[in-house]
Amino acid sequence: MAHSAPLVLPVCAEPVRDGTVVIRGGRVLQVGSRAELLSRFRVAEEIRWPGMIVAGLVDACCAPPTPGPGVGPGVSPGVTTRAAVVADPADVAGVPGVSYVEASSAGEREWEEHDRDALITALREVDRPCPVGIAARTRDPQVLEDVAVLARTFGLRLLAGLDRHSPMALDEAGALGPHCHVACARPLDPGERKLLRLRRSVVAICPPGQDQAADVLTLLEEGNPLALGSRPLDGLAPAGDLLGLAAGVRRRARELGLRVRGLDRRLVEAATLGGARALGLDAGPGRIGSLGPGSRADFAVFDARGRYPYSALMAQPPCLATVVGGALT
Repeated sequence: MAHSAPLVLPVCAEPVRDGTVVIRGGRVLQVGSRAELLSRFRVAEEIRWPGMIVAGLVDACCAPPTPGPGVGPGVSPGVTTRAAVVADPADVAGVPGVSYVEASSAGEREWEEHDRDALITALREVDRPCPVGIAARTRDPQVLEDVAVLARTFGLRLLAGLDRHSPMALDEAGALGPHCHVACARPLDPGERKLLRLRRSVVAICPPGQDQAADVLTLLEEGNPLALGSRPLDGLAPAGDLLGLAAGVRRRARELGLRVRGLDRRLVEAATLGGARALGLDAGPGRIGSLGPGSRADFAVFDARGRYPYSALMAQPPCLATVVGGALT
């Protein structure tokens, strides 16, 4: 099977003009020029798209999508994988990506008497087709510390919101590390940025991220790994779409006269490969967030045209199709 377009944006490599993605069994065989790949591979079917094929977007913090076929309402256009926070472990089975079960106990007594055992039981027994993690949404420091221990014990991903705990508090609890990413909708001071960078925890910018434009640019310049999330942490702002969030940061940066070399590309990378890093799915066979041999065949098709592909995506073009594991959704 082959998907071709005037432009293919693998993210992990340079854009390919008149490109093709050859897939088999839900994985990418090769990405390259259409003429070359169609001469090398026996392709039973080819779909030719207008616009641009882009590695699937990865939402690093979102609400669970509505059950049913397709990506469902409220899910950002072009998103193929998502870190969904679920309150009920029974919701896990219907959420593609990594599902983070909430640990939101108000205090130690509630945690020790019921919530801890319920969470462990859910993590051990729930029938899940996708990886599961823990969303640390408690404000109690002792519960937070135990949640961090559980995540390490079970080898799970951990998601924490900086609306509830500072990076220092998370670090004191043992939560930060490459297995943890943080959802952020506020500016970070230099010490916080440095700590997150040293612990290799990805920062997922959530709405209203465009108001953080200067901070986002500083994070990029200082080398913090960055992702994007659509879920507002305060529950008041409407959920955003990833390209809209990126475009808002870019627009606000220009209004402030701020300049970062390659900003458009780096924002697109945050929406794709950055999200994959946050979920621990950016490397190895079946990796996501980029298109290359062995990666999962996840991509979106946008009606984006122009000489500069990353800038074209910042214009928020219509999403024509979303492909997950080689299948149209």
